[in-house]
Amino acid sequence: MTLLSFARYEQQLKWAALCLGLLSTISIVQDWQLAAMCLGLPFCLIWIYCGWLRTEPQLKYINIVFSALYIYGIARYFILAG
Repeated sequence: MTLLSFARYEQQLKWAALCLGLLSTISIVQDWQLAAMCLGLPFCLIWIYCGWLRTEPQLKYINIVFSALYIYGIARYFILAG
């Protein structure tokens, strides 16, 4: 299975990313930090994938940085909670 095998689902992935982005925003407003990070991470991963499909370097690299920050934030949340 290659990276481009899901190219036909790009539009559905973008709609899923929109829903994740909206839910993440609601989580931020409600002060649900872990939920916001857990919803934001797949949002970024979808956009990294879509960036690779369309060769949009700034889009994919910005989302790689945000994904790393979300992973750090989620790990930090569980380390400090434990």
